Amino acid sequence: MSVGLRKFAAVAHRVLWVVFFAQFVVRQFWGLPYNYWLSWLPAVGAIVISTSMSRSARRQIQADPPTPVEVEPPVAGRWSALNSPADKVPSHGTHYMGQTYAIDITAEPEGRTRPKPVWFWPIARRGEAYPAFGEPLYAVADATVVHVDDGQRDHLSRSSLVGVLYFWLVEGVGRTLGGARRIVGNHVTLDLGGGTYATYAHVRHGSLTVRAGDKVSVGQVIGQCGNSGNSTEPHVHFQLTDGPDLDSARGVPFTWRGIGVPANGERFTVDSVNVDSVNI
Repeated sequence: MSVGLRKFAAVAHRVLWVVFFAQFVVRQFWGLPYNYWLSWLPAVGAIVISTSMSRSARRQIQADPPTPVEVEPPVAGRWSALNSPADKVPSHGTHYMGQTYAIDITAEPEGRTRPKPVWFWPIARRGEAYPAFGEPLYAVADATVVHVDDGQRDHLSRSSLVGVLYFWLVEGVGRTLGGARRIVGNHVTLDLGGGTYATYAHVRHGSLTVRAGDKVSVGQVIGQCGNSGNSTEPHVHFQLTDGPDLDSARGVPFTWRGIGVPANGERFTVDSVNVDSVNI
């Protein structure tokens, strides 16, 4: 599937879901001028597009498996992995937005406990309750900044049953309709050269220290971990792709120098970020 076709499919997928939910809202106040069952066609179309895109990505991976790109880790200190491509591909259950080989990581420093999910109370927590919140993010290679977005707020965690239900049934739907920007939240994308791009998602509001067009060196601080976008708690979402546009990009596997690809639940420590130039 070409880049243009992937872009068109992603936009059409989103538009069809918007139309479907718009009908649902309109139907609460006025009758629709067509049969009720016809109102489900946009949802069916969106599902067909999603399924087709997923199959196309899977066939592409099977026919031409991409080679992992080695870069430096995007963080320092003690962390643990979540939703890792070391355990399953696609790691987040979807190829959408180039997430095929994406990974989530959260800070697990010595002497400080990361809050665990609860059934009822507290319903939510502030970002500062989590050790990952505010942790610096580092450039994984010498690169050029191609996109930044840090104007979205950091929301409270979704740390209880009520919070998770809200996240999946209300917030998740709204963010999906809002497109990639609302899902990844504040983010920064770096052009590593050689057709490879690195995206850091859920960045802290107002923390990015770079702007589009800036040149960055490996190990340079570019922002902080936050809790913006489609996120249940402060964490770093990191991925490599073959293009800067998340609507059309395909995922590229990564490996972190000295770490590899940590599996789900695996704790790893980055003593310091290598400031020697990494060439892609």
